[in-house]
Amino acid sequence: MPRPTGRVLTLLELLQSGGTRTVAELADRLGVEGRTVRRYVDQLIDLDVPVESVRGRYGGYRLAPGYRLPPLMFSDDEALAVLLGLVAGRRAGLTTTEHTASETASAKIRRVLPKHIARRLDTLLGALAFTDQPGEFDTPDAGVLLTIADAVRHRRPISIRYTDRGGRRSERTLHAYGIVAHSGRWYVTGKDPEIGEDRTFRLDRIADARTLPGSFEAPVGPGPAQRVLSGFATAEYRHEVTLRIHGTVEQIRAHLPASVASLAEHEPEAGEDRATERWLRVELRAEQLDWLPPALASLDRPFVIERPNELRDLVIALADRLASRARQA
Repeated sequence: MPRPTGRVLTLLELLQSGGTRTVAELADRLGVEGRTVRRYVDQLIDLDVPVESVRGRYGGYRLAPGYRLPPLMFSDDEALAVLLGLVAGRRAGLTTTEHTASETASAKIRRVLPKHIARRLDTLLGALAFTDQPGEFDTPDAGVLLTIADAVRHRRPISIRYTDRGGRRSERTLHAYGIVAHSGRWYVTGKDPEIGEDRTFRLDRIADARTLPGSFEAPVGPGPAQRVLSGFATAEYRHEVTLRIHGTVEQIRAHLPASVASLAEHEPEAGEDRATERWLRVELRAEQLDWLPPALASLDRPFVIERPNELRDLVIALADRLASRARQA
């Protein structure tokens, strides 16, 4: 394939990933000059690909809304896998579009399935169970998700417009390390170069994402998922809690996972197994404390509350209620 043709197809792939791409970014990605990018865009337009020009400081090119990709052909197993993914994503709260779009997509595929494949799907869905019902969640914009994913892959800075939980809006630059799905929500984690610290953002609160010129080096150390969980455990909340719990790491993590609490562990000594019970320091932050006494009760391990005193009072009150009810005939 001649090199110019290959670059035109690469340009189409970049535009199909969503969002507005600046001429400078496209030229850098394709290894050509800006005027060559414009010539490639003209070639796509000649092929009836609806490429739009966006004016302004952050202008560039994008595909027209509603542009449809050519039809895809699935094998029976591929169609089954796609349908299962749509159903599982919808039930787990991990869809990136409204539920209606997911349902109509499923219906279109089901209409062309052979009867024996449809029966296999119905049998599978009848046997499928989910451990939790997360309910309704706000879903991220698909264009935002694809733009960030492309920036993660190619280590490109992005500019995002974000609304925090207090309703405050801001525009930030982010060196995105990765995208993480956790407990029915999508998150992006990365470094804020202005403050030099890691940050985690909910994707459904990002109104817009634009790729910026330049690149950055991938960080060493924990992966994106661990960074997100660590961020949850150390986030700023109303109460700071410190406990000492006598038990194994597995026993404690079963009730206080990494997304909730951090453990001060020590490496097992020679001949010592991780399953050995020992005193471990547990630190967490919480907006409310009322859920902690039942969690500690279900843990059923010796513990010491170092702070706050309010938690100690709540545990004593729970113990008194339980003892009073147990004495009732």
